[in-house]
Amino acid sequence: MTSAPLKGADLTEVGPLADGTGTAPTVRPSRPRRRGRSAPYWFLVPTLTLFAAFTVVPIGYAVWLSLHKVRVRGIGLGKGAREQVWNGIGNYTDVLDDSEFGHSILRAFGYGLIVIPTMLGLALLFALMLDTPKARSAPFARLMIFLPYAVPGIIAALMWGFLYLPDVSPFYYLLDKFGLPQPDLFDGGNLYLSFANIAVWGGTGFNMIVIYTALRAIPQDIYEAARIDGASNLSIALKIKIPIVMPSLVLTFFFSVIATLQVFTEPMALKPLTNGLPSSWSPLMAIYDKAFLQSDIYGASATAVVLALATFVLSFTLLRISDRYTREDRA
Repeated sequence: MTSAPLKGADLTEVGPLADGTGTAPTVRPSRPRRRGRSAPYWFLVPTLTLFAAFTVVPIGYAVWLSLHKVRVRGIGLGKGAREQVWNGIGNYTDVLDDSEFGHSILRAFGYGLIVIPTMLGLALLFALMLDTPKARSAPFARLMIFLPYAVPGIIAALMWGFLYLPDVSPFYYLLDKFGLPQPDLFDGGNLYLSFANIAVWGGTGFNMIVIYTALRAIPQDIYEAARIDGASNLSIALKIKIPIVMPSLVLTFFFSVIATLQVFTEPMALKPLTNGLPSSWSPLMAIYDKAFLQSDIYGASATAVVLALATFVLSFTLLRISDRYTREDRA
């Protein structure tokens, strides 16, 4: 009489019976099956492939270009007249010695000093107003505030650009009718206000949604307890809401800083409308000018790498400072 094999066991080995009269299978635990453990990683292959093809490879190619230059022989005509050679850090030293690129960085910071406080202040104000219990038509108001963000940046820049032109702008017509001064929004320091107005108009809605979402996640019991203690809506906003949504404010601040260093659409779209805007007004415009107008793709690559490293260092420093203050507040 034979016994049924044990389920989940390996019976390939045999051994003697206890009385020595025959043999019986030796039970050995089966190894766990590994089939299917690697399946989740295969789902990452398309994403990793696209990330490598459109992010890692272009960054690596830009770094490689930044370390080379073109050597021209003679007048640069004929086969072999132009040769790509190693240049080391020569392009980077040229970038650091380029005063025009330094001026573009300063312009971007001046632009950011106007845009970031104004945009985040309005976003916080709108979010707090929409979160009050007596707010009426809150869904419609949210949509109207967020709607400018849905307008493509190039369209918004052109729209505001024509509103800045004295010959076609209805605002200049009204100013002329009432005998009021008509400022030139394309001259000198007014350029900063013109660009900042476009950025604030388009970016306030996005930041408002981020802050408003954080406000809606706060338990209502906290507000009820504060009102029982006699706190007003202003006190609740200043002492409860703003401290709780501070991480969201920090997040929007970092996004705004990065967007400031990468400003390109507004000045590039308004450049054909004025003669007072240099081709390298912002850092990205300086890179574009060097790559496509001066045909110096190697110097442009070095400039792009320098800008990327500066953005990374600035973001990392701000994150560390923010994290330090957050830990001190928790302690």
